[in-house]
Parts: sequence; structure tokens; C-alpha cells
Amino acid sequence: MSLHLLMSAGRGPQECAWALARLLRRLEADAASRGVTTHRVQTVPGDRPGTHRSALIRIDGGDAGAFVASWTGTLCWQAPSPYRAGAGRKNWYVVARPCQLDSPATTFAEADVDIVACRTGGPGGQHRNKASTAVRATHRPSGIVVVVDTERQFSLNRRLALQLLRQRIAGGDEAGARALVAARWRVHDELVRGDPTRVERPQRSDPASAPPRRTRPRRGRSTHDPDASAS
Repeated sequence: MSLHLLMSAGRGPQECAWALARLLRRLEADAASRGVTTHRVQTVPGDRPGTHRSALIRIDGGDAGAFVASWTGTLCWQAPSPYRAGAGRKNWYVVARPCQLDSPATTFAEADVDIVACRTGGPGGQHRNKASTAVRATHRPSGIVVVVDTERQFSLNRRLALQLLRQRIAGGDEAGARALVAARWRVHDELVRGDPTRVERPQRSDPASAPPRRTRPRRGRSTHDPDASAS
């Protein structure tokens, strides 16, 4: 089984992008421990080095469904801000949602089309009124129906009906692909702060997850002492 999970820092502060990068590493470690394979399909970098505004991950394995479910929802990284000293806030939220990358293309085959001759009203002369030259074509898998009576020959109307069905099916596939893209964009606005489904914290065994230390200059004589070199 192969599934995709989209993680987003939404419109949160830069700490949320920092939290997303840490949560992504934690997710990958959790996947490895559970025998699930992950692959970073796409990452959008944040303003700070080593941060991500969003990440799209492909997850493969027999337990992929349960694993994705355990990482779906509002995720919280609980740690002090590495950018703002003395900030009281320690909870940084990220949203994670399963998503579909591509909509399956509809396969068109004439064998799936029911063609029925019919008569239509309107102008067209005695030939159109007496002969069933119009075509009603139904594509059974999609349920799309077209009626063509522009020509006075059944064979020509049949050909046009099949062309029209192909065009409408292709248009439906394109609309479905656009809807998937729009759904992925909406995830970035779905971030809900509070009531997380999962809370993660830095661990001593994971130094990359801890906030960077701020170094302070040592007091006393500097490392370069001109008097020492002169003695």
C-alpha cells in the first residue's frame, strides 16, 4: 500500500516551520521502527535554515494506513522557541492530512458506449423527420450522455458523438485534477491550534531536535593576549 501525507505549518510563526522539520524527523524514525518506508516527495523550505513550511511524504508498506492515521490531525511540538529568548510559549502546531496526488484517468473504449438511433424535432426536412439519423450515446462507466443530430447521416452523427464523449471525459479528468490541487492548498489553512492529536517533545538521544544553544563569550583574558606573546 502506498499513501501520501501532507504536513503544513500553515500561517503560523517561524517556530511552526522549525517544529515541522522536527516532527518530520520524528515521523520518519517512527516509520522505521514500525517497518514502514517513507520518502520525501516535496518539501517547501521555511525562512530559517533547516525548517520547512510544508512537506509531502509518500508512505509505503502493509501498515501504511494505520501509520498515516496515527499521524493525521493537529500535531504539537512542545519545546521552547529557538529564536525568541524568554518566550513563554512552548507549543508549536502543525497540521497533517492524507492527500491524493493524481486522479485516475478515465479509460475510454467504444465497447463501453451504448449507441442508440433516435429522432429529434426541429428543422431538418422530411429526411430527418422520417429517418432515425440522430445518435444518443451513453458512456456507461461515467454515465455521460450526449445526443448528436447535426448531420443527416447516422454514421457521421455516431462519429461526432464519440468525439464529444471523449472531450467531456477528458474535461472531467482535468477538473478532477484541479480539485485535488485545490484540496491540498486548503490544508494550509486548516491548522487548528490546541487539542492536538499527537504531542512530541525533544529527546536527549535526538540532539538535532533540541533548540540550538546560544554561546556566550568567556569572561577573563581573551584567547589572543598580546602581552602573553610578548613575554
